[in-house]
Amino acid sequence: MRLLHPTYFPSILTYALMQSADKILFEVNDFYEKQTYRNRLYIQSANAKQMLSVQVKHTHSDGKQLYKDVLISHDFDWQKLHWRSLETAYRTSPYFEFYEDDLRPVFEKKYTYLVDLNIDSIQTVNQLLDLPKDFELTKTYQPDYGDKVEDLRFLKNAKKEPSIVEKMPFYTQMFQDRHPFMPNLSILDLLFMEGPNTVNYLEKIARLWADQSAVHGSSI
Repeated sequence: MRLLHPTYFPSILTYALMQSADKILFEVNDFYEKQTYRNRLYIQSANAKQMLSVQVKHTHSDGKQLYKDVLISHDFDWQKLHWRSLETAYRTSPYFEFYEDDLRPVFEKKYTYLVDLNIDSIQTVNQLLDLPKDFELTKTYQPDYGDKVEDLRFLKNAKKEPSIVEKMPFYTQMFQDRHPFMPNLSILDLLFMEGPNTVNYLEKIARLWADQSAVHGSSI
């Protein structure tokens, strides 16, 4: 079993480790932190690596708010901004038009809780790739689950990537004539560029993780 956070259209590494897990346990009972993949994703735009951030409400002055209780703010139409950004970046990609009708509802539904948006984003991509995957949600927060659970909660950190990211194999990206290869963007980047072959790429990443884990353990 692997323990991860459900994040917003997860990074490619996170997605690969979800799909190669025998069981998934989603952490929803820890304290919410800023600057994590829980409310942001990264895509490649014509100018640079671009962050798309979900607006959330901060209801606790001390900052101690459980992830499962974090509310989404709709004071600003961030969903429209995100969708327009995706269209601008990927409209001419090989598979944007193939998937856009199935993805657009995620950017139109008015979600109340961040965790619901994130889980819905994951399930939507799972359906597009025919990758049904059951999961459980944590009941309480536990700092240590022992050896029976592979604790990957650190992958939520958007500011510090595991060293394995530097070894992720190349795939064609939209603006490779302007930018060097950008590994571990949102699963959406891979989906729009590789389409059904996304599954094969995720399997490569999962094997790379397994090989590196066998040699280096948690230091990867």
